[in-house]
Amino acid sequence: MSDEFNAPRGTLDWLPARQAARHAMIERFRALCEGAGYREAATPVFEEKALFSRTAGESSEVVGKEMYLFEDQGERMLALRPEFTASLMRLYLGHGLSREAQPVRLWCAGSCYRYAAVQRGRYREFTQVDAEAIGSDDPAVDAELIALQLRWYAALGLDGIELRINTIGDRGDREPYLALLRAYLDAHLDEVDDEIRRQRDLNPLRAFDTKDPASQRVMADAPKIADHVSAAAQEHFAAVRAFLDARDIAYVVDPTLVRGLDYYCRTTWEVAWPELGAQSGIGGGGRYDGLAESIGGPATPGVGFASGVERVLLALEEQERLPAGAPATDAFFAIFADAARPELHALLDRARDAGVACEADLAGRGVKGQMKQADRIGAARTVVCGDDEWARRVCLVRNMSSGEQVEVPLDELVEHLVKAKG
Repeated sequence: MSDEFNAPRGTLDWLPARQAARHAMIERFRALCEGAGYREAATPVFEEKALFSRTAGESSEVVGKEMYLFEDQGERMLALRPEFTASLMRLYLGHGLSREAQPVRLWCAGSCYRYAAVQRGRYREFTQVDAEAIGSDDPAVDAELIALQLRWYAALGLDGIELRINTIGDRGDREPYLALLRAYLDAHLDEVDDEIRRQRDLNPLRAFDTKDPASQRVMADAPKIADHVSAAAQEHFAAVRAFLDARDIAYVVDPTLVRGLDYYCRTTWEVAWPELGAQSGIGGGGRYDGLAESIGGPATPGVGFASGVERVLLALEEQERLPAGAPATDAFFAIFADAARPELHALLDRARDAGVACEADLAGRGVKGQMKQADRIGAARTVVCGDDEWARRVCLVRNMSSGEQVEVPLDELVEHLVKAKG
């Protein structure tokens, strides 16, 4: 049986080991975000298509080629969410968050959906973590989010990442620059690929995202937007860099970095792990001070980032640093007396309620099989109850590391396991 939606996924599938790693990664993200004042929010899996087309841009790859669309019974055109930012801004505008102390810091995690050719590190359903700070244009916020993203990678043990940053100026800078860029493209249309020719009228900034080698050589000499931004945008970018420099964060200023969504302005950044090859980008973000207006709200500054969990998992797997998932089982109940099973299983549930992770054999294994299973799942202790122990209303609790074994009355078993867990 194959997973047609996301195949081939290689080892990064929906199996328990990978789910445990995902949960561990998201838990570390939550701890870092909430330690910095970011609160968890949630967004619907599907929204009206207009939310994304008005924010990301009709000409964007996401809207033009990658969104999953469907019409509901009310004849509304809906889309599976391709990202979180637009939905979080809608949440901010529609639920009074603008009346709270600014900026409002939010984080979320979950599945996003984009139609694309499935390949290593690129799936149609993927897990994304996201952090946003809405309501402040202070360059310190841009730097805080960049630092937060990098701290997450560091907390996971990921080495060898590269940070690229740029400024794409204010919206007022855009049209004069685009006129220059279109003139340049017109002079080189026979040297670039069809996609750049298509984007010439839609959004020529996307020409810088080309993967075609010949087109990349042409775009290397194109006028760069960072050379054509306002003094205010230049000052803002210099301040962002100062906050990064003070943190000793290494980065490269890349004048070709424009990102792929229309709502970006001023600071943009991307983090890559080059060893992943064609899908080396593991996360990125930017400022989006015009996003709120595009969905009918008042002028509201904002900045944020997102990172694909599957690509980070790939990088961690390459470095043999996949995070540990759920802790090992605290106790495995090896029950060899059939009459003891109902009461021991009831004690097992009481131990679970007290916070002890427990399992028992449910496959009819013999003595050796149950002890082997306890070792296989990494149980810290094994609770043994045979006919003799059951007759005396006791059990044996064995420390699987030291081999030490103690006899414990059944009515004291739960308390003993809780103390043993510490």
